[in-house]
Amino acid sequence: MLTFFPKIKEHSIKLPPLIAFATPLILLYFLNPMDQNLNVSVQRSFQLMWKGRTFELFFIWLVALEYILSWENIKLKINKQNKLRLFAYAITLCLPTLYLLLENYFGLSITILTWTAQNGITFPKLMPLGVEYLVFSLLFSAMVFLPFGKKGLTGFALPSLFVGLIGVIYTIDNVFPYGQFTPFQILVPTTAALAAGILGLMGNTVLMGTDLSTSMPTIQVTSQSGTAKYAIAWPCAGIESLLIFTAVALLFLNRMSISRRAKVGYFAFGAAITYFINILRIASIFTIGMQFGVDSSQVEAFHSYYGPLYGVAWIISYPLLILAIQFGWQKYRNGKASKVKILQPTQLNPV
Repeated sequence: MLTFFPKIKEHSIKLPPLIAFATPLILLYFLNPMDQNLNVSVQRSFQLMWKGRTFELFFIWLVALEYILSWENIKLKINKQNKLRLFAYAITLCLPTLYLLLENYFGLSITILTWTAQNGITFPKLMPLGVEYLVFSLLFSAMVFLPFGKKGLTGFALPSLFVGLIGVIYTIDNVFPYGQFTPFQILVPTTAALAAGILGLMGNTVLMGTDLSTSMPTIQVTSQSGTAKYAIAWPCAGIESLLIFTAVALLFLNRMSISRRAKVGYFAFGAAITYFINILRIASIFTIGMQFGVDSSQVEAFHSYYGPLYGVAWIISYPLLILAIQFGWQKYRNGKASKVKILQPTQLNPV
């Protein structure tokens, strides 16, 4: 019993960063207030991958995954003697809930919207959500630094960077919409051409062009089901999933004790699959558009949720796939080594 209770106490200090974000998001979902900017229920935002809160659920999943994989290595740097740090930790744990309350019930989102609109932001109504992701990244970084120190920052860098990167991507698209952010738009023509090639192989008539008002590449696809034409910007081409994959893969592979050649191989393979998924996503949007109409609810659902889910599901599961491959390879090598050892001829007895 004397050893049991200290462990409970230690675990109770380790878990709050996860609880501090999961609890307010669960409450926000079930309380379901109206989004004062978009005039829709907040619960709707949890059903959207692009410009929604579904990515925050993946953030919670990544935090839980870090706890599962690194539980024994998480060492506390906080104790009774350091009361100021303990007090700061307790205050920080309350801030995610406080921020969501201020945003959804006390007009903080309206304040952000008004300020961004006055400064010429193209999509000011969507800025509060982008700021929310950025605030979550900063709060989580502080939340793991206070109890776990610098090792906490490095150990939990993956979920912190993930949610922060989503906030940056949302903000960039709000400020520079319709493919205006040229560094991200560079890969789009190639991606669009490959998607057009796949649509052509499917027996469709495909015409490629350029939207004169935005300079974005366009694809028009015609089949027996109908015609669909869309202009393609970098969010539609899945550039955000490539950015997320790069950050997640580099952080994860950097922590693995494998050769540099293996790391390069894992990264290249994962990036290629991510890029191919983006191409399939574009082809799928056109297929749905031809069947149900370019402005149909089916297209909107795929564009805002199911399409991005392709890439994110792959990115989140890829680290687990790498771990499974490494485990299987290590088991194979150990079995092979033991078999070689058994088959070695014993030294002859001189007698």
